[in-house]
Amino acid sequence: MKTQQNILVIGAGLCGSLLALRLGQRGYNVTVYEMRTDLRKTDISAGRSINLAFSNRGNKAIKLVGLEDQVKELCIPMNGRMLHDKESNTFLSNYSGRDYEYINSISREKLNSLLLTEAEKYDNVAIHFNKKCNSVDFENTTAHFQDYITKEEFIEDADCIIATDGAGSALRKSYYLERKFLFSFSQNYLTHGYKELSILPSETGDYKTYKNALHIWPRGDFMVIALPNLDGSFTVTLFLSYAEGEYNFNNLTTPEIVTEFFQKEFPDALELMPNLVKDFFENPTAPLGTVKCSPWHYKGNTLLMGDSAHAIVPFYGQGMNASFEDVVEFDQVLEANKDADWETIFTAYEKTRKKDTDAIADLAIDNFHEMKDHVGQAIFQEKRKIEMALEKEFPEDYSSKYSLVTFNENIGYREAMLKGRAQDKAILKMLADGVISASDDIKDILDKVKIETEAILDDHKVAGLG
Repeated sequence: MKTQQNILVIGAGLCGSLLALRLGQRGYNVTVYEMRTDLRKTDISAGRSINLAFSNRGNKAIKLVGLEDQVKELCIPMNGRMLHDKESNTFLSNYSGRDYEYINSISREKLNSLLLTEAEKYDNVAIHFNKKCNSVDFENTTAHFQDYITKEEFIEDADCIIATDGAGSALRKSYYLERKFLFSFSQNYLTHGYKELSILPSETGDYKTYKNALHIWPRGDFMVIALPNLDGSFTVTLFLSYAEGEYNFNNLTTPEIVTEFFQKEFPDALELMPNLVKDFFENPTAPLGTVKCSPWHYKGNTLLMGDSAHAIVPFYGQGMNASFEDVVEFDQVLEANKDADWETIFTAYEKTRKKDTDAIADLAIDNFHEMKDHVGQAIFQEKRKIEMALEKEFPEDYSSKYSLVTFNENIGYREAMLKGRAQDKAILKMLADGVISASDDIKDILDKVKIETEAILDDHKVAGLG
């Protein structure tokens, strides 16, 4: 395939800007259309996550495009979860027993801006803003746009179209509305929504609480989390049911009730947030949903990538990382199929990728329940204590489910999920049955965990679950 081919990318968010940069580096002619205005010239965060968790799978993509050093400057390392109970006690639970494994808090805006600027350095990459895609004619490989400012409507054609336009993708919508091929689509919402709040820097510009952790206030059916920003602030997110429980988004309607809720459930957070009421009523409440669909492509004409193909809830901190890994996987398929047509490439990409994106979607929902509830339970804390000891003493022989997903970027999400879930089940079962305890000989624990994990994996294979 000649790289002079014209590729149209819909959406210049994190995935789209990274994809445009990589395709530009490969020599393709790339045109990107973005619905929103240029985020480098105006603040457009409104309700979207200001910062994100950036980890190994995402960094694999950043290495691919040669930006590792620039991105590192935007990162704040987070070594673990800082748990806050209702009595304002704190407990730091590391993400890994290996000191060199940690996740990072990174600014969505700064990272996106960097990728856009780098992509525009290539003469064969053009990025246009304020252009909304209304629909895609996937049989004729054309996309219908409207300019937000002039209201002018126009059509763009290309050799292929790749949609990285997020959970509300215009291409995905065209796939199921046109009904021209068998297209499966599901969109499932949690009963919970989220609202962004903030902990502002101190008067001297310092962090008001421990900087290098992801803070969690787990409360069973709801929670608050906080991630650090480079300016000394924290982005705080409240995850809460819309309608269930004593307090929910539907009944938090006055400053008094909101303050009462935080005073009762998150007193130490409230002390750091004199701006709580202002943030609460100014910022929108947004839903949390999972999107799965298939196929991602139509012939060799169009392809869904990133959130447009597989939007997930944010509880594993893998949404951006998974979308970045999409670009790495796609790049590998391009490399392995240099003389192939787009249909061959798109088919091969989806075959290798979809099983892993389905897995991380399921894992993200698992972690929702873990973060809001399980992390506060004694048996879970004993399990984490054992896992940290195993990773510390036997760094080559054991990785927890979290480590497999977050730090082992060379295995797929599905493999990480199957092995990680089996390990979790093994440790929790043996703890409950008194077969192991955190005070036992660590080598003895490792041997027992390995045997029990293998037995569970074998059972799953027999049952057709492996």
